[in-house]
Amino acid sequence: MRAWLARPVDPLSLVVFRFAFGFVLLFGAVRFVANGWVESQLIAPDFHFTYPFFSWVRPLPGYVLYAVFAAQIACAALIAAGWHYRFACVCFFVAFTYVELIDQATYLNHYYFVSLVALLLALLPLHRWGSIDARRSREKAEPFAPRWVPFALQLQIAVVYFFAGLAKLNPDWLFRAQPLRVWLSARSGFPLLGPLFDQEWTAFAMSWGGAVFDLAVPFLLFHRRSRPLAYLGVIGFHFMTGALFPIGIFPWVMIAATLVFFDGDDLRGLGRVVGRVAGRVGRTPSSPRAPTSLPSPASRSLAGLGLPGRSLRFALVGFLAIQIVLPLRHLAYPGPVLWTEEGFRFSWRVMLAEKTGTLYYSVTDPSTGRSWEAFPGAPLTPLQTKQMAFQPDMILAYAHHLRDRLAAEGVADPQIRAFAHVSLNGRPSELLVDPEVDLARVERSLSPRRWVLHHPDL
Repeated sequence: MRAWLARPVDPLSLVVFRFAFGFVLLFGAVRFVANGWVESQLIAPDFHFTYPFFSWVRPLPGYVLYAVFAAQIACAALIAAGWHYRFACVCFFVAFTYVELIDQATYLNHYYFVSLVALLLALLPLHRWGSIDARRSREKAEPFAPRWVPFALQLQIAVVYFFAGLAKLNPDWLFRAQPLRVWLSARSGFPLLGPLFDQEWTAFAMSWGGAVFDLAVPFLLFHRRSRPLAYLGVIGFHFMTGALFPIGIFPWVMIAATLVFFDGDDLRGLGRVVGRVAGRVGRTPSSPRAPTSLPSPASRSLAGLGLPGRSLRFALVGFLAIQIVLPLRHLAYPGPVLWTEEGFRFSWRVMLAEKTGTLYYSVTDPSTGRSWEAFPGAPLTPLQTKQMAFQPDMILAYAHHLRDRLAAEGVADPQIRAFAHVSLNGRPSELLVDPEVDLARVERSLSPRRWVLHHPDL
């Protein structure tokens, strides 16, 4: 294994990955600003749902937030070009992750993926090949890459696909074709394929096909013979999901990232095919080919080969271990994860739940005995209101916010109970939170939420 990880390989796939991923990051940041989401999602709300251990993260003033996005755009461009690469990766990771930690309501799986890859890129020396850094400093330029560098990125991508497939092995997805049945029936007007979406068998075929695809594609991508077909599947799968569902830049992130599985010869061949199709036939500039045998230890330092240092090895192994443990943490909690959402985030549960809910709070002033109903409203955006209606931790967080606000108005120790009715994957609405529990006295923690009711049909 040590010899295999240290084996020299063609670095072209790393160059293509760095450029493609940096370009997608740049596009995503520009898109966020252009759509006005900095204002509507980060600046306008008076209240934000913070993450456990990150309650200290608060939105900066508006002009500073726009500067943060300008930094994201600049750093994404630097990553793509490989200029001041390490600095750009660290700065992009900090700026991007800070924005995502401001509010739980804006959580998306591909935002989490971008943060992970940005951190991983900061650990990997992708600036040594095909970069401005390599051109400006010959000491950084290397003719080959050690196998562990692309392998680290490949493992991260494989984890995403595999755990996304593993999460699909649940009764709703396999035996009820939910939530695809709900979503596809709403898209019967889709060009050409729309009439098929009204058919029940279509939802089942897409559900089972999606599970098989996610579980199989990482293994198919690791084998050279099956890799081209697997990548065509990646393109087709993500183009279809991107066209059908509002999932942002996730399809383009995965299409760009998966290029790292190809070796240099494959990419050069693809480039020649694209050149012919575009009518630009000509000689493709050659890149160094990987040698057929491992260089001797004496030449290995010249080629930048070998295993990473001990500190970097521990960092990479720890990074991967966390990626494996986090998606499995839901096993430590009672109840179905799609309902309780304990262990739902950061576990690649992509497009598994269609949840809608209604929510109001019953507030009682113990000093007077007066009770009244409180509906989440003005301090929240429509996105926050929609998300909190079916997420227990957000319901609890807003109850604490309501408690503190009432205390500031002179209502000491108010009793706050939530009445949340939630529908999961087309089922009738059920109570999500025990209405007998005073949420004002429930502390936020990682322990099981005993105040969340179990769904009778799950």
